Amino acid sequence: MEASLTSYLALGAFLFCIGLYGALTKKNAVIVLLCIELMLNAANINLVAFNKFSVSVTQDLTGQIFSLFNIAIAAAEAAVAVAILIALYRARATSNMYEINELKD
Repeated sequence: MEASLTSYLALGAFLFCIGLYGALTKKNAVIVLLCIELMLNAANINLVAFNKFSVSVTQDLTGQIFSLFNIAIAAAEAAVAVAILIALYRARATSNMYEINELKD
């Protein structure tokens, strides 16, 4: 039994909604970053699913290539964000998003 495009898109939408809910409601900055990564992975699932079910004569790998670029960008984003979070934690001694939102100091 093979999964259809609709099932892949539903899985991607479900993961994206979970990530969006977490990014908008959680207070911990690390959890917000994890939720953003979850949203990027949902986009990767959609890219690969659209590539798998495309009706192209040549089997191009456009969806997989975009997905690899997305993974590379997500890794760079996570590295920069963790470095910023470490610096903010050292300065403020908290990882609460509502307490570190002022950068006036």
